[in-house]
Amino acid sequence: MKVKNEKDFWAGLIFMAFGLFFFLVARSYEMGAAARMGPAYFPTVLGGLITVLGFIVFLRSWRVRGGKVCWMSLRPLFSVTLSLILFGYLLRWLGMVLDLTLLVFTSASVGHEFKLREVSLLSVALVALSVLVFVKGLGLPFPIWPRFLS
Repeated sequence: MKVKNEKDFWAGLIFMAFGLFFFLVARSYEMGAAARMGPAYFPTVLGGLITVLGFIVFLRSWRVRGGKVCWMSLRPLFSVTLSLILFGYLLRWLGMVLDLTLLVFTSASVGHEFKLREVSLLSVALVALSVLVFVKGLGLPFPIWPRFLS
């Protein structure tokens, strides 16, 4: 048998590796039940689902013809990773509004089709939704505005 779709082959392996990792790490925590979830419940269920999805994609790679894996540009990978790290680090000082806006713009700037209007609308929607869900709805103590404005 020969792999017909390299992208699905490698994507399936990566999904299975991540899913199994989270599934195995979560075994050392208390599981709980669906009504009263313990710390292991979410990573176990999510790890299991990711593993099953990876296995389906992996099997598909042997049946469906697809393209070859091309070399990935490292610039977007580093830019998005750096944006996420900066988001976590700067949230306390910049507040959620400015920090999320910065995250969206820096992450989107490395894309092939950066459009200022679309990214601005996405940023406004994401900030509004995040403040409503995390700060207002769940009551998490995230600062909404920068420290120097408080």
